[in-house]
Amino acid sequence: MSQITTSTFFKVATFSNKWWAFTQMQLGHLGMKQVAGLTFYKILGSGAKNGFSAIPNFGTYVLFCVWESEAFATAFFEENTFFKNYQKRSSEHVTAYLNSAEAHGFWNGTQPFQKTATLAKDKPVVVLTRARIRFRKLWSFWSKVSTVSQSLEGYDGLVLSIGVGEWPLIQQATISIWKTQAEMMDYAYKNPRHKEVVLLTRKLNWYQEELFARFVPYKFVGTWDGKPVEV
Repeated sequence: MSQITTSTFFKVATFSNKWWAFTQMQLGHLGMKQVAGLTFYKILGSGAKNGFSAIPNFGTYVLFCVWESEAFATAFFEENTFFKNYQKRSSEHVTAYLNSAEAHGFWNGTQPFQKTATLAKDKPVVVLTRARIRFRKLWSFWSKVSTVSQSLEGYDGLVLSIGVGEWPLIQQATISIWKTQAEMMDYAYKNPRHKEVVLLTRKLNWYQEELFARFVPYKFVGTWDGKPVEV
């Protein structure tokens, strides 16, 4: 068996469905207990902008899962009651199937990813950045990162970027999908706003815990913004 990761993005439209999705940030854990082949998962809310954002978006949520194999993921998507309810209540959803290529750091004390793929400069890549922000550093952090969110908009090679998190303000992450690793690297190392925040991260010691991971996507199921995700 070979480990895979899935990231399912949900859009919810009506007030009742937004409220239901919001409550599932806590209640949804009941539906994720004792799922066969599931080794790690997070039910995530989203920010209102690309990348990190202190402003919540009650219309978008993410279910992020790590599986022992794709067969276990398939069984979950076909049979799990919690997931089926989420599908019914969402106006749109898409699932990215990913193989882990590299990961550094920890998520709640765990490094959940096993390397099963190799990155290539001319091939698609999915990037996860996640951090737990030190409480005393919150104002410093949020006063700086909005420029990074703005700098992502319309950037060459970016297919989709969503700021997500387990808890508002303190635990934040970004999941971004890029057409090629070369275009992602161009943004990461050449964009002046992004470079500035990376330097400040080290200088100001914002994070209590952080994780950076890259994945090779091999399949997308569903639609986003009315069309299939293509990379």
